[in-house]
Amino acid sequence: MPASVFAVLHVPASHKSELPRVLNSKSTLPVLEAAADQPFQKGRIYVAPPDYHLLVERDCLRLWRGPKENRHRPSINALFRSAAVAHRQRVIGVILSGALDDGSTGLWWIKRFGGVAVVQDPNEAAFAEMPRSALEHVAVDHVVGVPVMGPLLADLSRAEKHQNGN
Repeated sequence: MPASVFAVLHVPASHKSELPRVLNSKSTLPVLEAAADQPFQKGRIYVAPPDYHLLVERDCLRLWRGPKENRHRPSINALFRSAAVAHRQRVIGVILSGALDDGSTGLWWIKRFGGVAVVQDPNEAAFAEMPRSALEHVAVDHVVGVPVMGPLLADLSRAEKHQNGN
């Protein structure tokens, strides 16, 4: 994939995230827990560590223990907002199954800066609140099931407006 991938999973601060291990067992891309001031590379997946917002800047990642957003740290909104401001139309935001509405505001920022919004079909989500909230509040570009999502994201990341971006 000619892009960097950033992931947030709401994990309690007192727990170690198993997401990097789980994704590494299924992904052909290397999966890493994000580190402060880490330069990021295409073809890698970076996972937010528990209790830190993962922020994307122009050429590196920042970890910030700022206030919780929607009762969460890390927050999807913080990740999406920072990526949108730093990389504008080259950003693709994805909302998957989850409770409450984290991600909707950040997805709005991605759309505001010309990026693409992808949402899991709420009818197949284990927890449909996050996908439904995104659909209610954002002009979403694609609503798809998980089996279609990988090929769609690969195609979108190769599209002209996303080339040379992260």
